[in-house]
Parts: sequence; C-alpha cells; structure tokens
Amino acid sequence: MILGMGPTELIIILAIVLVIFGPKNLPKLGSTVGKTVKNIREGMEEDTKSAKDEVTEAEVVDKDNE
Repeated sequence: MILGMGPTELIIILAIVLVIFGPKNLPKLGSTVGKTVKNIREGMEEDTKSAKDEVTEAEVVDKDNE
C-alpha cells in the first residue's frame, strides 16, 4: 500500500491523470514531478544537516560553560 491506497485506487488515479494530461504530456509531467521530489529531498537533507550542526554547536557551548 502506498499512502494508504491499494493497487485498485492507484490504477484509477493513474487513469484519471492519463485522461487529464494526455499521453503526450506524461513524460514532461513525470520529469517535473521527479525534479520537484528531488528538490524537496535535498531541502529536507539541508534542514536536517543544519539542525544537527546547531545541536552539536549547542552541546559544545554547553560543555564550555561547565
């Protein structure tokens, strides 16, 4: 199950997308969605790294104050 949907629901959604966007636009749509997902993942990784760096810095400052 993906996002709480079974295979039947996914097939219906894919059929609707095919009807709305047409077969000629699907490669462009797929590329755009792929790039968007990649950018979101990169942003999340940057935020995670930034948060870890801040925690590490705070721990160092806290140890210096002891």
